[in-house]
Amino acid sequence: MDQALTASPNASSRLARPSTWFQWHAHRIRPGLKVLDIAAGEGRHAVAAAALGATVTALELDAATIARGRAAAAERQVTVEWREADLTAAWPELGVFDVVLCFNYLDRARANEIVARVAPGGILLMETFLVAQRHLGWGPQSDDHLLRPGELNGLVAPLAASHGREVVEPLEGERWRAIASVLAERRAVPGPS
Repeated sequence: MDQALTASPNASSRLARPSTWFQWHAHRIRPGLKVLDIAAGEGRHAVAAAALGATVTALELDAATIARGRAAAAERQVTVEWREADLTAAWPELGVFDVVLCFNYLDRARANEIVARVAPGGILLMETFLVAQRHLGWGPQSDDHLLRPGELNGLVAPLAASHGREVVEPLEGERWRAIASVLAERRAVPGPS
């Protein structure tokens, strides 16, 4: 596995490893690409994208969580621009990005805002919990934070979903998670001939 995707064995912080969905598609993140990580938490995906050479902006609400993310990025000697943002309020001016990451965050009312951040020719990697997660003993319980089967592709429209899944997969220990994942693309508009 690419060393950029795993924590250093000598690292003192315990940043969780990126999701398998991110790891499967990490080859799409190259040096110089602009990446936005929405609701980044402590930055497991932001830090991994920065380690792949991307220029990364991470949005997170909680200042203490951002501080832990900054420490994790510094420890791994990568740069991530952290922005404190309440995603339920007006979003800061961000522009568009080559890659938008959205993991374990669901706000149907903001789906258009997420999609709008994807540049022409860019991609969205999105993954979050399905309603079946309720029966697995942990994670979100509210309908507001759980996808219905088949719902994710509609949320990312008009982006073209080119790869997706709905699965129950194992995590560390004996925990399982029910998730929907998508890689969606904003097709570049061809220029005049």
